[in-house]
Amino acid sequence: MTSRNDHYTPQPYDPYAEDESASSWFNSNGQHSAQQGYGFDAGQYGHQQEPYQEPYQEPYQEPYPAQSPQQPYGQHEDQPTYALRTVQYQQVPDDEPGYHIPATPEAGWDMAGSRRRAWVSRTVLLCILLIQAALSLRMANTAFQDEALYLAAGHAELDHLLNGTKLPINYAAYFSGSPQLYPVLVALVDGQFGLTGARCLSLLFMLGTTGLLYSFTRRLFNERAALAAAALFAVLQSTVVMGYFATYDAMAVFLLALATWIVVRTDRAPVFAVLLAAPVAVLAVGVKYASALYLPTICVLALLTAWPHKGAKSFLRMVLLGLGIGGLMLVGMYTTDLLAGVQQTTTDRDHGSDSAQFLLQRSAEWGGLMFLTAVGGAISYVRRSRMNESPIALKLGNPGWRWRALLGLTLCGTALLAPAYQIQLATVVSLFKHVGFGLLFAAPMAGVGVTRLVGAHFRYPQLGIMLWTAVLCLGISQADWRFGVWPDSSKMIRTIDSHVNSKGHYLASTPEVPVYYLREKTTHRQWQGVFALEYTDEKGKYHSGDDAYRAALREGEFDLIVLDGLTNPRVDDVVAAAVKGNPHYRLLGEVPFSNSSGTGTYRIWIKTS
Repeated sequence: MTSRNDHYTPQPYDPYAEDESASSWFNSNGQHSAQQGYGFDAGQYGHQQEPYQEPYQEPYQEPYPAQSPQQPYGQHEDQPTYALRTVQYQQVPDDEPGYHIPATPEAGWDMAGSRRRAWVSRTVLLCILLIQAALSLRMANTAFQDEALYLAAGHAELDHLLNGTKLPINYAAYFSGSPQLYPVLVALVDGQFGLTGARCLSLLFMLGTTGLLYSFTRRLFNERAALAAAALFAVLQSTVVMGYFATYDAMAVFLLALATWIVVRTDRAPVFAVLLAAPVAVLAVGVKYASALYLPTICVLALLTAWPHKGAKSFLRMVLLGLGIGGLMLVGMYTTDLLAGVQQTTTDRDHGSDSAQFLLQRSAEWGGLMFLTAVGGAISYVRRSRMNESPIALKLGNPGWRWRALLGLTLCGTALLAPAYQIQLATVVSLFKHVGFGLLFAAPMAGVGVTRLVGAHFRYPQLGIMLWTAVLCLGISQADWRFGVWPDSSKMIRTIDSHVNSKGHYLASTPEVPVYYLREKTTHRQWQGVFALEYTDEKGKYHSGDDAYRAALREGEFDLIVLDGLTNPRVDDVVAAAVKGNPHYRLLGEVPFSNSSGTGTYRIWIKTS
């Protein structure tokens, strides 16, 4: 028995052990073939001899580990005893390959995009879009005066383009968007599908806006931030209302989102590719002039998004986009009659009387929670740029903190443009819609804020759910209030339907509504509102303001009068006082209605002589 000197294992003593060359441990008769240690060999004699019997002594046994079984001694010596055999140590060749532990990857998942990840994120986005559509489609009311105005103007413009019919009034002189763009498009839809179809067109624009927001946020950050941004934006009051509101706001915000998407998407393309966004941005301004407020943001994004890839060449990209947008705008303004509309409705717009405190309060109610989320996301992004939870992301090159700070400041600062502009005008008109325009650009940072709030590997999902639920509840309640702020005009329209024709002259608090619903019988030229009136009486005397209403009613100028008591209550009181006891008019009826503020009544007078 051999063993290595440096690694010896004690073996149990075996009195019957033989050399490795022995054929077996026992003979055929069960006796030993040789007795080791007794000094004789039985095979040397021709007869059997009894072996010499020595006095019984305890045989010497080498110590061995306790776990090795002890061999019985002195009992059943004629039976085979199975003892442990020793195995000769075999030297392992040095060239034999050993066992190697495989290298463990730093991350258990791949940072690169995959088909599975793309389909999962698209499925979640589809769910978000379905929620957005459901929130918009659940609202119902008759046409708002702005909806009625743009739809009626679209039909008039369409008739003018196709048949050369004279326009009843010059819509371009006081519209805050080109009357040849959205109004004509929505009139085509309204002619086939009615008001519901016109509103569904806005829904398509807003759904497209949310989809584009997801796409360029994913390009800037990752899928999780993109889904969070889309989920927050989809449930805002402005998004829900504009998604079922037949005005040009939905189309304008969609075009702004499309221009932003082009700028972000072409960040690695040649610098001239950014010019693809110029006509889209100019078209957005043509649809709604106030969209020009967000063009500087798009130009700055052209610089920031390309800086990590192109460096100083990004400045050329920004300059090219700015020149392209400016050149197209100048061509459009000086080759059409839109300049007067821009000046009257945007640059030289009459100021209101709403206080800055009131406007800031409304802005905070309608978008403050999402804005704070965006600010938190921007601050966290400046402090830590890594957007992927994989440890491999630590080795990747990330933009510096200055670049991240500029991006956060640009996106979050854009959300403040609309409130600042409305404070300068001192009016709350259209503020809720303009807040949504700014939050479109702040939404990517809000998505980052949600992902940082939830934490890596969805550590605190309840925080993200709570935030989204709060925005959802605010959006639903505010949208319901907003969509019910004007009265249901269906009963009023049925009441006056038989009393109007193509020859009369009519006065109404919201003349746009009957103009739209009764456009087969009347035109916009026949209706007068309650905000401004100039009148020359039968004696040739000129009147304006409240005195013009009194003089016109004294002479029985209007064939029908419809007041709602909401649009301009002060003038309504002037008119009501002028027709009281007036022999030219009698009360046709009072039609009750309810709105978000309570109840009211349409008061309708008809001319008797």
